Amino acid sequence: MKYYIIAGEASGDLHGSNLMKELLQQDTISEIRFWGGDLMHNVGGTLVKHYRELAFMGFAEVILNLKTILNNIRFCKLDIEKFNPDVIIFIDYPGFNMRIAKWAKAKAIKTHYYIAPQIWAWKENRITAIKRDFDKLFVILPFEKDFFEKKHNFPVNFVGHPLIDAIHDRKNSDENVFRTENNLSNKPIIAILPGSRKQEISKMLTIMLSVVNDFQEYEFVIAGAPSQEFSFYEPFLNNKNLKFVANKTYDLLENSYAALVTSGTATLETALFKVPEVVCYKGSWISYQIAKRLITLKYISLVNLIMDEEVVTELIQEKCTSKNIKKELNLLLDKTNRAKILNKYEEFEQKLGGYGASKKTAFLIIEATK
Repeated sequence: MKYYIIAGEASGDLHGSNLMKELLQQDTISEIRFWGGDLMHNVGGTLVKHYRELAFMGFAEVILNLKTILNNIRFCKLDIEKFNPDVIIFIDYPGFNMRIAKWAKAKAIKTHYYIAPQIWAWKENRITAIKRDFDKLFVILPFEKDFFEKKHNFPVNFVGHPLIDAIHDRKNSDENVFRTENNLSNKPIIAILPGSRKQEISKMLTIMLSVVNDFQEYEFVIAGAPSQEFSFYEPFLNNKNLKFVANKTYDLLENSYAALVTSGTATLETALFKVPEVVCYKGSWISYQIAKRLITLKYISLVNLIMDEEVVTELIQEKCTSKNIKKELNLLLDKTNRAKILNKYEEFEQKLGGYGASKKTAFLIIEATK
C-alpha cells in the first residue's frame, strides 16, 4: 500500500520513524512518502519537506509566517494528489494537519491521526472537525481514551506512548566513551534541553545558562537539536563549565544526574530516563498572554499532567528566573528530594502503558486500510 505521512516537528520525526519501520516490516511492498526529518529519512521512503521548514511556534510567530504556511498547505495538497496514497497518516502538528485532513476527507482519502491533537488542553471545539475528518484516531496518553470516548462519544485506540519504544529499542551508551568522545570531565552532568526551534532555544538558553557558575562541581551540557547547526549554538558556549553535544540527547540523558528542560516532549523523555528535572519555559509576551486565557490546565509538563500532581517543578514565564532556577536545581540535587522524584517516575511509567505503540499502530493502520 501507499502511505503518505505528515510530521511537522522533531518529536513527530521520532515517532514517525518508528512507525515507518513497523509499516515497512508488516507491509513489505509498501511505498511511503512523507514530511518529516532526518530520522524518518534514514528509515526509507521519500522525504518531501523537512520539518525545519515548517516549525513556527507561538501565536505571533504563526501570524508573521502565514504566507509560508499557506504555501506549504497548497503544495502538500498537490503532492498528495500526485502520489494518490491509500491512507494519509497525520502525526500531531494539528494546525497544519487538520487543514489537510479536511481537504483529504472530502477527496475520499482515508485519514488516520497518530498522536491526537491535545484538545483536552485547549481548542476543545476541534472535536467536531476531528469526528468529521478522521477515520481513525490513535492516542498515546492514558487519560485521552476517556476524554474522547466518554466525553465526546468518539471511539479511539489507546496504543501506549511511542517514547517507551524509542528508549527501549536504543543501544545503551557507554559512559566513558560518551564522556571521551564529547570532551567531558568526570563531573556529574546537568543536561540542558532548550527545545528544537530557534526562537525558544535563544530565549531559554539565555536564562538556563545564567546559573552555570553557581554549580562548579557539575558540568552543564547542552543538547543540540537535530534541526539546528552548531553555529547557532556557538555564541552561547563561552563558559568553561559548559559543553555541547549534537544529536545525542538520549545518550546525554542516560548519563545525566539532573536536567533543566523546556516544556514539551522532552519533559517526558527526561522522566523515562529517570533524570530529576526542572521544567522551564518562557514564550513571547503576546503568545503567553493569549495562551493563558485559552488554556486552563493545572500543569504544562506531560509528567505532571499524567500524574495529576506536581512531580517535577514548573517554572513558567515570570517564575522562570535565575534565582528560581538556582533554588529548584539545588533542591533537585538533594538526595531526599531526588528519591521522591525517582519513586514517582516509576509510577509514571506504569501509567504510560507498555511497550509496542509503534507496532500496534502500524498493525491497526494496515488492517483498516486493506
